[in-house]
Amino acid sequence: MGGIKWLVIFVFLSICSQAATQSAIEVSLFSATSKTVILRWTRYPGAASYKITTALKSSPENPIAFTTFGPNTVMGSISFLSQGVSYNFTVEALDMSQNTLSSASIETSTAPDMMDPITTVKPKDSRTLIVEFNMKPGTTHYIIRIMNTNGFFREDTVSSSPAEIEFLSPYTEYSLSIMAGNNAGRSQPSSPVVAKTVLPPPELSTSSPSNDSIIVSWASVAHAVQYTVSIFKFGFNSQMKHNITNINLTIPGLVAGSIYVFKAFAWDPEGREGENSVYVNQTTRPPTPSSVNVSVEVNDNVPGLSVSWQLDQDVYGPVEYYVRSDRGITCNTTSDSCVLSAVGCGEVHTIQVTASNDAGPSLPSTAVVFITFPCPPESLALVESSEGNCTLTWNTVAYADSYVAFIKNGDGNEEACNTTNNNCTFHCSCGYTYLMSVLAFNLAGGSPPGEVLNYTTVPCCPEEVLVSAVSTDTLEIMWTASRGAELYETRAAERSEVILCNDTAPVCALSDLNCDSSYTVVVTPCNEIRGCNRACKAHTKDTAPCMPTNLQLNPKNSSSISVSWTVNNRAANYTVSADGDGSKHTCSSSGNSCDITELPCGSTYEFSVIATSAAGQSLPSYSASLETEPCCPGNLAVDQVTQAMTNVSWSHSKGAHSFITSLTSSRGHASCHTQDSHCLMGCITCGTNYTVTMQAFSHSGRMSNCTYQGFSSSACCPSGIRLYRLASNSLQVYWRSTSSSHSSIAKILGSTSNYTCTASPGENSCEIGNIECGDVYHVTVAPLTPDGSKVLFCPQRLFSVTCSGSNVGTVIYRGKRSV
Repeated sequence: MGGIKWLVIFVFLSICSQAATQSAIEVSLFSATSKTVILRWTRYPGAASYKITTALKSSPENPIAFTTFGPNTVMGSISFLSQGVSYNFTVEALDMSQNTLSSASIETSTAPDMMDPITTVKPKDSRTLIVEFNMKPGTTHYIIRIMNTNGFFREDTVSSSPAEIEFLSPYTEYSLSIMAGNNAGRSQPSSPVVAKTVLPPPELSTSSPSNDSIIVSWASVAHAVQYTVSIFKFGFNSQMKHNITNINLTIPGLVAGSIYVFKAFAWDPEGREGENSVYVNQTTRPPTPSSVNVSVEVNDNVPGLSVSWQLDQDVYGPVEYYVRSDRGITCNTTSDSCVLSAVGCGEVHTIQVTASNDAGPSLPSTAVVFITFPCPPESLALVESSEGNCTLTWNTVAYADSYVAFIKNGDGNEEACNTTNNNCTFHCSCGYTYLMSVLAFNLAGGSPPGEVLNYTTVPCCPEEVLVSAVSTDTLEIMWTASRGAELYETRAAERSEVILCNDTAPVCALSDLNCDSSYTVVVTPCNEIRGCNRACKAHTKDTAPCMPTNLQLNPKNSSSISVSWTVNNRAANYTVSADGDGSKHTCSSSGNSCDITELPCGSTYEFSVIATSAAGQSLPSYSASLETEPCCPGNLAVDQVTQAMTNVSWSHSKGAHSFITSLTSSRGHASCHTQDSHCLMGCITCGTNYTVTMQAFSHSGRMSNCTYQGFSSSACCPSGIRLYRLASNSLQVYWRSTSSSHSSIAKILGSTSNYTCTASPGENSCEIGNIECGDVYHVTVAPLTPDGSKVLFCPQRLFSVTCSGSNVGTVIYRGKRSV
C-alpha cells in the first residue's frame, strides 16, 4: 500500500515537472525515515534516465546499491537502509547509451528508529505535564505527540528528558507518544501513554474584617471535592492548614497589623492535589490607637489641636491614621500625631483616632473629650475710686478656670493680676493712659487676645505752682508740667469776677485783673479723653497797688516842687520820682503829697508816683512835666555895629527857650526878643552909658531875670568932613567934632597910596602932605576908643584930587559911601 502511494507521488511529480534549464543537475534531500531516504533532483535536458547510487559515508567508493528512474522522474526513494547511518547518494543523468550527462552527490543520514514508550508522566501544575523517556543515541531532538479526546492536539519538540508539556487544559486526559528526530527526519511514534492534568488553582481573595481576623474566599473549582488552605505569618516558619469543602474561610485570633501569606489547592475526585494557588498576602487591620492625648498647638497664629497616640512598633507596613472631631474637622498622618486646624475658643471636641492600612480601618480609639482654650473675656469696664485704686471688671467666660488681667501704663510698666473672679483691683495713678486686657485660662491654655480697654485717668494736679504779680493787672502763674495734662485752665476769682486762661504750656498770665485786689487762683489740668481735674487746690494772691491818679505839681521856689496825688489803695507807700537831665530826685510818703527840693535851673523833669505794697508796685502814675527856671547866660557881650546899632550876644543858657535883652539909659531904651543867642539892637545913642538886663524864658514860660555889667556906646562919628588943598601938595582934612574927650584919626585911601593923620582930643582937623594928584580918595574920620582902636562904623567920603601940572589941582567932593 505504501509503495502505491509513492508511485502516485512519482507519477504526479513526473507530470508536473518542467524541463530544467540549468547546465548541471542538482540534488536535495526531500525526506528520510529510519529505512528510506527520498531524494529530489532537477531535470537535465536530453537525459533518457536517472540513476541513484548509494554508498556508506565511510566508504564512498564502494556502492552498496543503485536504482534507476525514467526521464520524466525528478524524485525517487531508496529503501532498505539502516537507521541512523550516514550515506553518500549520487544522482546521474544518463543518455540513451547509459552515458553520464551530469551528476550530483549529497550526504545524509537515515532517521532514528522508533522510540520506547514514555516511561513517566506526572503533572507539574494544572496546565503542565512532566514527561520522562529513554533517550536514543544519534538523536538531536525529540517530538512528543499530544492527543486529547478529540484526537490530534499538537506536537512539541524537546531536547532531552525530562521535558515539560505546557499550555494544557486543567483536569484533562491526554495520550502522549514520542518520536526521535535528527537532521534527516524523525522516527515512527512510540506507543502512547495516557496522563491527566490536575485541577487548576483556586483564585484567592482575602480581606481583614477586623484587626484580628482574615477572610479567605475563592470561586468554586470544577470537579473539586475538597480544598486545603495554608496560612503563614510573615517572618515565621510555622504554618496552619485548613481542609474544607466550602469556598471561604474565616481565620480568627490573628495578630493586629501583621502580614499573613495564604495559598490553597483543590482535591479532585481521584484524590489528587490540584495546582497550588499563587501566594496571597493579607495584612490584618492595624490595632486601635491607644493613649490618645490632645493639646493645643498654634502655627502661624492659627490654633489647632495636636492629637498624639501610642504607636505599635510591631505593626507591619504603612499605617495611616485618621483623626476626627465630632465638630467636623479631620487630619491624616502616618506618624504618631497630627493637628486638627483650625479650632476656635470655647469649643468642646470629641476626638477619636482610627488607624488604617491596606486591609482597612481599625476600630476608633476611645473617645477623648477636649475643651479648647476659653474665649477672651468681653465687656471690659473700669471703675476709678478717689483713693487712687481702679477696679477692672469683665464678663465671665464659659470653660474658663482662671483669668489674668494685664495692665500697662504709659511708661511701659506692666503688671499682671491673677484671679478666678471676674474683677481685679490695682493702684492707678493720675495722668496715665492704661491699656488693659484680660486672658482666660483653662487646661488647654489661654484665650486669644481679646478686647483692649484704653482708659485714661484724670490728669495730675500741677505741682510747684508759683503765682507772681508781673503788673498791677496781671498775675503770672508758673507750675511744673503735670502728667496727663494736654491743656491747663487757669482761673482767677475775685468776688464776682472770674478770669480764665487756657494754654498748653505750664505758664499762664492772667491779665485785666483789678489792682489792689485779692484773687483765688486755681490751675486745672485737662485732656481730651477725661476732661479736667477739678480737685486741684487753690492759691491766693494779691495784685499790685493801683496807679496813683490826679498828680498835681506846685512849684514852691526855683528849686523846690510840691507834688500831690489822690490815694486809692488799701495800704501802700508812695514814691515820687522826678527824672530829667540824667538825674533823679525822689521823695516818699504814706500820704498823698511830698516835696522834691534842690532841683537845678534850666532842667525839665518828669514827675510820677508809684504805689508800693507787699503785693508789688503799681504802675507809675501818669507823668507830669515841669521845667525849672532857665539858667542865665554866663557871658553877655555888647558890640556896637554902627553909631546907632549894637550887636548883643551871649553864651548858652540851659533851659532857656527865648530871651528879652534890654539896654536902658537916661537917654533912651532899646530891647530885642529872640530865640537866638544874639540880637541887633538899634536906636542906640552914641557916647551914652547903658544898663544891660535880660529875661530868659523856658519852653513852658518860666522866667529868670539876669543882670549884667553896663555898656557905654562909642563916641559919635565926626560930621561935615571936608578936604582942602594946601600948598606944597598937602591936603587938610576938616570935620565937626562931636566930643572933646576923644582923639580922632583920618585915613585917606587912594588906588595907589594911603595916608593917615591923627588929631588930639578937642581938635577937628589934620594935614597930610605929599598927596599924589590925579587919584580918587576914600576919606574916613573916626574917633579913637580909650584903648586906641578906631571906631569902624564911621562913613567914608569920596573925593577926586586933580592935577595942575605936577601939583594938586582942584579937590572935588563926590559923595558919601558907607563903610
